[in-house]
Amino acid sequence: MLPTFTQVRLFTDDDGRARFAESAIALTEGNAQAALSPLMPSGGCQLRLSPVGFRSQFHCSTTPQWVFILGGQMEIGLQDGSSRSFGPGEHFYSDDTLPDGASFDPAVHGHWSRQVGPEPLVTAFVRG
Repeated sequence: MLPTFTQVRLFTDDDGRARFAESAIALTEGNAQAALSPLMPSGGCQLRLSPVGFRSQFHCSTTPQWVFILGGQMEIGLQDGSSRSFGPGEHFYSDDTLPDGASFDPAVHGHWSRQVGPEPLVTAFVRG
């Protein structure tokens, strides 16, 4: 059986609401000591520093992107009241874009994010 990488995905469901799901990415490249996924295209990388106390409003991702937590803690909240926290070395794939033809409604669409704890939040965004 091939090793896999668990992708945590934040996506827009058929009802327009953001949800989390997990899926496996097969690590079909490399060797036993360094199993790799196939090379994935990317559209650039951005780094972000969010100060202690940062919290966004509800918003959608403008473009699908990997979010890697480099330092601090990040919490992502959904419209259903649930949330999920991510710390250094953790990730998620943010793909909760606004549905085609929809106008953004902060009572339905998107997610919020916030910095949690005593350290600033440091993230890397890699566009998919």
